[in-house]
Amino acid sequence: MESRLVTAGPYRATKLWNEVTKYFRAGMPLRKHRQRFRKHGNCFSAVEAVDWLHELLRNNRNFGPEVSRQQTVQLLRKFLKNHVIEDIKGRWGSENLDDNNDLFRFPSTSPVKTLQRRSLLKENTENIPKEEGSLFKLPHFSRRTPKKHELLDTLENIENTKSEIMEEDKENLHRKKISQEDIEEIWRNIILIHLQTILGLPSLEEVLHSAQVIPQYVMYNMSNTSKHGVVVLQNKSEDLPHWVLSAMKCLAYWPRSNDMSQPTYIGFERDVFRTVADYFLNLPEPLLTFEYYELFVNILDLLRPHLERVAIEALQICCLLLPPPNRRKLQLLMRMISRISQNVDMPRLHDAMGTRSLMIQTFSRCVLCCAEEVDLDELLATRLVSFLMDHQQDIFKVPTYLQVAVQDHIESLKTAQFQYPGEEISAILPTYSYCKRITPQEFDEQKFSISQAAVAELLENIIRDKSLSLKDKKKKLKRFQKEYPLIYQNRFPTTESEAILFENKPTIKQPMLSLKKPKFRSVRYY
Repeated sequence: MESRLVTAGPYRATKLWNEVTKYFRAGMPLRKHRQRFRKHGNCFSAVEAVDWLHELLRNNRNFGPEVSRQQTVQLLRKFLKNHVIEDIKGRWGSENLDDNNDLFRFPSTSPVKTLQRRSLLKENTENIPKEEGSLFKLPHFSRRTPKKHELLDTLENIENTKSEIMEEDKENLHRKKISQEDIEEIWRNIILIHLQTILGLPSLEEVLHSAQVIPQYVMYNMSNTSKHGVVVLQNKSEDLPHWVLSAMKCLAYWPRSNDMSQPTYIGFERDVFRTVADYFLNLPEPLLTFEYYELFVNILDLLRPHLERVAIEALQICCLLLPPPNRRKLQLLMRMISRISQNVDMPRLHDAMGTRSLMIQTFSRCVLCCAEEVDLDELLATRLVSFLMDHQQDIFKVPTYLQVAVQDHIESLKTAQFQYPGEEISAILPTYSYCKRITPQEFDEQKFSISQAAVAELLENIIRDKSLSLKDKKKKLKRFQKEYPLIYQNRFPTTESEAILFENKPTIKQPMLSLKKPKFRSVRYY
């Protein structure tokens, strides 16, 4: 497993770190504060930073509304440790920050981390066959030069020659029979092409190497399932222990599974939950494995409402790449926490935290984390686990279209071998579409269109945010209207459409035309 690890796992998280610190430095309000009879300018309190950063993370598509206030405090502590911020005396390097009125400021130096280019599978490159190095190559047809036969004088010699050619063709067909290695190579290429198309990347080089796609895992995960679609393991020693399965079943079907053979003391369900949590938190590596960290982090870009189906399809394929024991454990875990979160009869499992938040925060680290410590690991894992839990039924469905694509390609190879018996037919897929070159004008138009769409999406997030009070929502909308009047007018073309949002008379006034007063010059008579 370790020989196939991606050596630059934190690359994506480093980019997110730079993005968050950039927005935090640019947008965090600074003002004067008084502390211990002294005034301090251009600073902010810890509680103000938590408020502002928490709102930023909840509205960011890479993190989402599941981010808790405590997680925001943890991130600010990382900021202090890495000198993104410092206290008003210039001290940093520790994580001594709490949700209180202590004052902090920004240092003069840049906190942006260096992005190192990723080198995939450096330790294992020499052992990878050359055929796997160029993944999407065109099939190589090595046409044999037909033998030149002299004109024969007799019909008998002609018939003998025809018989020899037919025998040779039969030998070629037998010799070029599609092998198991060819079938596995077809599976590998179809998985990679579909995944690259879904993610919309010009290349998978920096997130997934062809050697990380193990066709045996994919085929096993698709063909060995129960009637509920859960992977069935042949080797029972790799399965969850019986006592863990019993505990998970008890929680998933509570209170129906809690029959008289089980104790019913107060707090029993909490003890069962802690038993399950301890098992998963003590696994040697996350269920999504260290080597697929970059792949799943890249899918976070797709976790937006209008891309929901695309994200589900991408996760369907990525979860097929997991070793069968990991896929089984992940699927059973997601089924359990999804049932617990929706079970209104389940007693509270935590005194201060809701059931859904408890499920996500408890199991996020055992689902996704990097082999190296990354500051944003917990937030990224929380975002992904929340989506997995909500869509676990669709994500763990077997995508039959992949099997159809493989079978179609095998049939096309058989047809080609029959039509061209003397040719070398490659098992690699015949076509692949690369990126299309666009003009600078088209690039500028697309850039403007994307930026406009992002701002419009921000407006929709403000409108849909149910945690905002009516007063705060009006204040944010008024500020948005001032900054982006055209986008606001497109969303609310009339005052009536705005009134529907607030269910009363609109209080946000439409911008008025500024009319300059005419200047009159005095006329003097002499």
